[in-house]
Amino acid sequence: MVNRDDLVRLRRARDRMDREYAEPLDVPALASTALMSPGHFQRSFREAYGETPYSYLMTRRIERAKTLLRRGDLTVTEVCMAVGCTSLGSFSARFTELVGETPSSYRARSHEESAEIPPCVARAYTRPRRT
Repeated sequence: MVNRDDLVRLRRARDRMDREYAEPLDVPALASTALMSPGHFQRSFREAYGETPYSYLMTRRIERAKTLLRRGDLTVTEVCMAVGCTSLGSFSARFTELVGETPSSYRARSHEESAEIPPCVARAYTRPRRT
């Protein structure tokens, strides 16, 4: 069980991922934010949040990518780079895994049905889910 002090430090690292998702973040950098060793950070993060730090960060990136793709003014490659991914292939594979369709098909289809949904509900509705 993760102790309270560790949870506070883990939340600091998670908040950094939420803010700086487009930056090149790696486990050692995030572990230093949490004032932990990389190994302890990874184990504690997974125990506290049920997923690895990398998985959490990629979920944030895919959430943001969905928003940018719905706007329709950026290409898939531009969206990939804007959310901090450096490999279009990895981005597309992860997007497809979490969303259930490719970034191109997601961008191409109509999103008008979600236009009248309040933003707080839209965030919950559009959050990528692992299967």
